[in-house]
Amino acid sequence: MIALAEQRIERILSDLIAVEGGYVHDAADHGGETRWGITVATARAHGYTGPMATLPEATARAIYRTQYVEAPRFGEVVAIDPEIGATLVDIGVNMGPAVAARFLQRWLNAFNDTGTRYAELVVDGQAGNKTLDALRTFLRWRGPMGAAALLKGIHSSQGTRYLDITEGNRSQRRFVFGWITNRVGM
Repeated sequence: MIALAEQRIERILSDLIAVEGGYVHDAADHGGETRWGITVATARAHGYTGPMATLPEATARAIYRTQYVEAPRFGEVVAIDPEIGATLVDIGVNMGPAVAARFLQRWLNAFNDTGTRYAELVVDGQAGNKTLDALRTFLRWRGPMGAAALLKGIHSSQGTRYLDITEGNRSQRRFVFGWITNRVGM
């Protein structure tokens, strides 16, 4: 099971690299200078001191793994449900891991029937043991249809957040088409 989860994580990282592409320095992008989707601030925080235009793909993959898979425990979600895990990793990269975890927690709370299936989650943006246990319980209870519904809910929150961003800052409208086509429902 560990080997399969690891293969899935490697596929998620490859998909991220493919979507994010190479070097970009767009003045309208709040992330600033990026390569492979890694911002200059993130690269520096992880010890990379070279030019962003030459950030090695292997370094980007290591940063993705550390910051967006392991630290927020989304690798554990991948082991529970690969598609939900991949979605959380992608949202974490684009919006921050805490945002992705909050989407998961909010939807797990919403789908908790009358609150009797598992303990109500504190929406704190941390995919801790209670969140992971609630996810497992929800998926046992609702099965494949539950996983599909949870993904739809998470994607709807993601799309709504992109809309909120563009309504709050018109300069970000130049990115919303790509966000929706390349990120929501990946």
